[in-house]
Amino acid sequence: MICLMIFGAAQAQVRPGAWRLDRYLPLLEGKRVAVCGNQTSLVDTCRYETLSADSSVLRIDCSCGSLRSAELPHLVDVLLANKVQVVKIFCPEHGFRGNAEAGAHIASGVDERTGLPIISLYGNNKKPQASQLSDVDVFVFDLQDVGCRFYTYISTLHYVMEAAAEHGVEVIVLDRPNPNGYFVDGPVLQPQWRSFVGMHPVPVVYGMTIGEYAFMINGEGWLSEGRKCDLTVVPISGYTHQTRYTLPVRPSPNLPNDESIYLYPSLCFFEGTNVSIGRGTDYPFQLYGSPSFTKGDYTFTPKPIKGVSENPPCKGQLCRGYFLYSYAHDSLQGSNSLNLEYLLNAYRCTPDKSTFFTNAAFFDKLAGTDQLRKQIIQGLTEEQIRASWQADLDRFKEVRGRYLLYE
Repeated sequence: MICLMIFGAAQAQVRPGAWRLDRYLPLLEGKRVAVCGNQTSLVDTCRYETLSADSSVLRIDCSCGSLRSAELPHLVDVLLANKVQVVKIFCPEHGFRGNAEAGAHIASGVDERTGLPIISLYGNNKKPQASQLSDVDVFVFDLQDVGCRFYTYISTLHYVMEAAAEHGVEVIVLDRPNPNGYFVDGPVLQPQWRSFVGMHPVPVVYGMTIGEYAFMINGEGWLSEGRKCDLTVVPISGYTHQTRYTLPVRPSPNLPNDESIYLYPSLCFFEGTNVSIGRGTDYPFQLYGSPSFTKGDYTFTPKPIKGVSENPPCKGQLCRGYFLYSYAHDSLQGSNSLNLEYLLNAYRCTPDKSTFFTNAAFFDKLAGTDQLRKQIIQGLTEEQIRASWQADLDRFKEVRGRYLLYE
């Protein structure tokens, strides 16, 4: 298994909002706090940014040299160590420890380390309920996004902000770098295809951090009844949208490395087809193939992997296809667009075209429109497809520009 690398020298000066304790600990004094976080909510307390000489922040021991993710403390532990009154934890898809596969129902429970109650926002309710907020003054939101509309953490952000606005709860977003934040591309979601894998009129890749996105949700009036939540964003320091950032821990079970994260925006469309994108292998979101393909220079057989892909598509079937790791590793960072050729090629390689879109409704939700599916069936070229969404993309870029915090 290829794992996410530890921080490199090129990004050593990047400090996510969660690391900048002096920026948000004073905002939590005397307040009852709920944390929305998961396994990505790690804090390097050895590199926090001090604003004044008399600032007092308790550091938790960690290795300042290697910065291995296992040695970094969790945000909840850091808050408790600094005498913050954390009353409960909310968690998104994949759970608080990030070990549940995509789409799995997440049950509420108790955090074994702290004894705090954990409320799932991917279980019985995706939006915090009034009863769950009765003892909360402020929400601290800290999730590592990957910059794609169908990655559900921004949908969780929406519902957290909406519930907070309805019940007078403050929201503090601890911003983190977007590994796909250097480009904007894809069809813009149309209202009739709104779902939890796409709630807002944005393209597939929107080129914003989760903090910038929170400002856009608020500013564009996307919360119910046009409400605004009391929002504070703790910004990243040392970051621009051109910064290449390697995540210290996988953001979800099937995104284990940089390559999978870079390929994710282009390959996720396959979730609505009969094509495997490597779930149940050591290379999820780094390849694609199918038992029906007669072309392709790579073969693989998806198998159940506990906590990652327990019932993967094409389970137990020999698939032929294409291994994209080398391409992603060597070339993808120089690209500023989705790669539609994977989809178009897979459709051409499928002998019985009527079997390709096994879940057309879900494919359309991922695309945010039914136009892409129809264009593939019609045989349009990648250039023709791109031209069809350009006007919407240009309009979105104007909206996006109003909320950017970084160059």
